[in-house]
Amino acid sequence: MRRLAATAVVLLMACTSEPSPPAPSETPPETPSGDPVEVVVGPTSAAEAMRRLCVAPDIEADPVKEVPTPPPIAEVADQVESVRGLEYDRPVNIEPITEAEMDQRLADYLGTYYPKRFYARRSEAWQTIGALPPDIGYLEAIDAYQQGQVLGFYNSQNEELVYTGDAQLNRIEQFVLAHELTHAIDDQHFDLDRLDGLVARCQDERFQAALGIVEGSANHFATQVLIRFPIQEVGSIPEDGTQEVPPFIVEIMAYPYTTGQRFADALSDADGPSAIDDALETFPTTTEQVMHPTKFPHEAEESVDVADFAPTFGSGWRDLDAMAVGELWLRALLHLRLEDEVAASAAAGWGGGTYRAWSDGDDVAVIMSTVWDTPKDAQQFSDALEGWVSRGTLPGLVMDADGTMVHAGFASREPLMDAVLSILRTL
Repeated sequence: MRRLAATAVVLLMACTSEPSPPAPSETPPETPSGDPVEVVVGPTSAAEAMRRLCVAPDIEADPVKEVPTPPPIAEVADQVESVRGLEYDRPVNIEPITEAEMDQRLADYLGTYYPKRFYARRSEAWQTIGALPPDIGYLEAIDAYQQGQVLGFYNSQNEELVYTGDAQLNRIEQFVLAHELTHAIDDQHFDLDRLDGLVARCQDERFQAALGIVEGSANHFATQVLIRFPIQEVGSIPEDGTQEVPPFIVEIMAYPYTTGQRFADALSDADGPSAIDDALETFPTTTEQVMHPTKFPHEAEESVDVADFAPTFGSGWRDLDAMAVGELWLRALLHLRLEDEVAASAAAGWGGGTYRAWSDGDDVAVIMSTVWDTPKDAQQFSDALEGWVSRGTLPGLVMDADGTMVHAGFASREPLMDAVLSILRTL
């Protein structure tokens, strides 16, 4: 789940509405026959699979030519310094561009920062689980999401800031610039390039957690700029073009701006702006900490392994994908078919989780294991996920909570579910 608003580039998206869960399916998946399958386990752990499957993007940015900063934009930089309580160590290169130029830069960014073979595999895993529809891949979904929605971005590698607008600022453009200029000042003081290391190691949950405070800080202080230095002309936000984007992607991509700002607001309300500085110095490590600020920084993730069950499915099966799943990911998954309050409550007791997917080149099977704070939390998630599976059309099984553990399995075709069930019974 990495990285449109990030790695070296941090983007500002237009706000989007939350997706509504669809109605239950009229054709729930069949249950497996229950015929036992011999469970054979390979030698590698999920963590080893993650490291082996990880494809690091080429995140080195070209240097930029310095251009003079128009006075109205320099004034916004002064406003950011005032509300941020920090000063720029060096000037920020700021360039206004057209919407067409923005779309082209983002297309170039998508091709550079999102390795196709990594996300082709991830798409298959997410489609098998049910997070993505079968006819839309991850990269296709991200491309559809970003077109016309990105108003500006700051590149921490070459310290360039671009935005769609001109020097005659309205309030929307002021907010966009203040947001990106906050990224720039935060980068100069707290080194936002540390996000790149998380991406290069495919540490998706840690990356999403860190992104929560990076974007949360930018939204928090940009809002303070609007309050303290209001511009009369409001301007307009681009039309919401996310109707054709899978709701799972919409929710994941909106999180750092919405939940992230609530996190930064809560830190500032409790201990002042220096608490945001502390969170930028020591990034949160889980999306749970961002979603529940009182859990930051002390409540850490519990490691969860999924063994290599590829041999159980057959000699031609190999690892396809493996990923740590956090509270954000599980909540967004549940929200696809359940009401928001039900999804949020069921995901709130998260303690850690991992899925691991295998394929023979045609079919895919996935085992997902999660750990919860209490047995009650585990059973609540198990019940919610079981209800979620019953509303879908793809094969899936959820086991009752075993203490604080919940195990589930998914497959691209029903005949694979006997092997999935046999595996789940051994966990």
